[in-house]
Amino acid sequence: MDGQPLRFDTKIAVLLRDDLAPWQRLNVTSFLVSGLGSQVPELIGAPYEDADGIAYLPMFRQPVLVFEATKEVLKVAHTRTLTRALPRAIFTADLFSTGNDTDNRAAVRAVPTADLDLVGLAVYGPKGGVDKVVKGARMHP
Repeated sequence: MDGQPLRFDTKIAVLLRDDLAPWQRLNVTSFLVSGLGSQVPELIGAPYEDADGIAYLPMFRQPVLVFEATKEVLKVAHTRTLTRALPRAIFTADLFSTGNDTDNRAAVRAVPTADLDLVGLAVYGPKGGVDKVVKGARMHP
């Protein structure tokens, strides 16, 4: 590499509701990005290895930008992901009270799209499209 920063024409963004507790922000972010990594394989880079030859799992090949927004802005962002058909993952408030993956999926399935109590959203796609999705949100402090 010639020392120039690598520029991506795509973006990974996580949008969190601004009233979450710190532990909830971390938990939601972790769950959301796992969804993107599992469904968009080109997001994952090569495995890591340290100088002693110890192998480590691969990670995203590009940064993840984390934003925060009000409940209303998050709802609009969700609608924008749907109209743009971008790969997305959601986390609803109901998932804080479930204890396993089966119950998580059932909790989401039980609520119509318009009534989802969203606390987090992850989205991947072209930079311009993702920028439009997160419009109105601010970078997480």
